[in-house]
Amino acid sequence: MNATTSANRLSPSAAVLRHAVLLATGTLVLLPFVWMVSLSIKPPGEIFRASFSFWPTQLYAVENYTKALTETSLLRYMGNGFIVCAMILVSQILVCAPCAYALAKLRFPGRDLLFGMVLVGLLLPHQVLSLPLFALGHQLGILNTYAALIFPYVVSPFGIFLFRQFFKAIPDDVVHAARLDGVSELAIVWRIMVPMALPAVIAFSIFSVVSHWNDLFWPLIAVRDLSLMPPPLGIMAFKNEEAGNDYGPLMAASTLVVLPLVISFLAAQKWFVEGMTEGAVK
Repeated sequence: MNATTSANRLSPSAAVLRHAVLLATGTLVLLPFVWMVSLSIKPPGEIFRASFSFWPTQLYAVENYTKALTETSLLRYMGNGFIVCAMILVSQILVCAPCAYALAKLRFPGRDLLFGMVLVGLLLPHQVLSLPLFALGHQLGILNTYAALIFPYVVSPFGIFLFRQFFKAIPDDVVHAARLDGVSELAIVWRIMVPMALPAVIAFSIFSVVSHWNDLFWPLIAVRDLSLMPPPLGIMAFKNEEAGNDYGPLMAASTLVVLPLVISFLAAQKWFVEGMTEGAVK
């Protein structure tokens, strides 16, 4: 056994401590989701009961989930979410990949300045830009449309940064060989660079879809039509200031909204971890 292997191997006490910390952290992260599912299958009388239990004495899942699907247009809201997230993701990849290639492989005046602006964009919260974006949307006449939900996110500083890190790791000889074969710069991006950076594309896709599927702030400003509302805004229909919140169907609707994200992440977690770790190393 070499010295490196000995140094990397944890002592039994350190391994137990590490697993205990991971278990405690995982429990804290999962507890709200477990509690959400628990409330979604409880009758109204048990939701506010003083005694604590995850499993209800009377199963009320069918009633809550039926009410969640029938009392509001939840499927329409989820369909809006799929449309908006898909259009945002496609637009971001179409914009970010060529920008990242230019910053990684091309030499031109002001390249470092542009990359610095990308880094500044990473630091700015999107809420800071909400007022000028709202004014711009009003001038363009796209408020209360799908375009209003899509256009603020077409350019993603995070996507440009992530793709640039992957593209820089691809040897320049690959690019030079493609140019010698007469391949155009855009063809190099889509036929060579993007396929070689597939883990980064998948990791960014998960980040993008989760972020915009869960977005409530901007849709609350940009749309008023019920037929255009995405899932987080749509489930607010269960909020009733006079009668109070209907927590059972509300938690059922929230569970249905979260479920596609969980399934997508579990299906793509291998590529997601690979994309994030390779991007961090490179």
